[in-house]
Amino acid sequence: MLRNIFGNLQPVVKNLLIINALFFLATVVMQNKGIFLSTYLGLFYPDSPLFEPYQFATHFFMHGGFRHFFFNMIALLVFGNMLERVWGAKKMLTFFFVAAIGAAIVHVASEAVQVYQMTGTIRPFADDWFMSTNSFVRANEVLQITNGPAVGASGAIYGLIVGAALLFPNTELYIYGVLPVKVKWLALIAIAYDVLSIFQNNPNDHTAHFAHLGGAIVGFIMIKIWQRNSNSFY
Repeated sequence: MLRNIFGNLQPVVKNLLIINALFFLATVVMQNKGIFLSTYLGLFYPDSPLFEPYQFATHFFMHGGFRHFFFNMIALLVFGNMLERVWGAKKMLTFFFVAAIGAAIVHVASEAVQVYQMTGTIRPFADDWFMSTNSFVRANEVLQITNGPAVGASGAIYGLIVGAALLFPNTELYIYGVLPVKVKWLALIAIAYDVLSIFQNNPNDHTAHFAHLGGAIVGFIMIKIWQRNSNSFY
């Protein structure tokens, strides 16, 4: 299957794969020199002193390790190619970026809710909450949220998966090359996993599940809007 996909690689998917690979290579090279690019290009909570507005447009080219990078790129290759062949380059690029940024907004909103529940404010740095609290444990938990960067294209990838499930629901993909699964079931399984993980609230789970769901929701909404407006200028 991958041989056929690589043989019909679409231009936007190809360029996104190259950009992500370059960012990943730069991350590894700079990390070996003691420079962590995720500190600059990952997405931080907007009240954090490490936050920069441009991070909304850079964090989804960063990844937390080879496994994270590899599986995201395989998903981009498979689902992105399926959609770009139908939509064309402009629509595919628009969909990818809107889903990625939408996922980031949902992720930040979920962080804001957590921070507010812990501190009574969504701006703990600006409101000097850290100076007023006497709970070291609570302060450490808030710092983990606000100063922990979000990285990866997973939000956009979930948008692509939902898009493929809506346009090609009964297309079968072979997991690990042997297990046939229809795209619609794959999308439902992925979303159900994130919903379950959110309810489990495992403190050792650092996956941005809300970003995944945000990308899925934004992707779903975009496709429904496009289906209603078939005279799109794309």
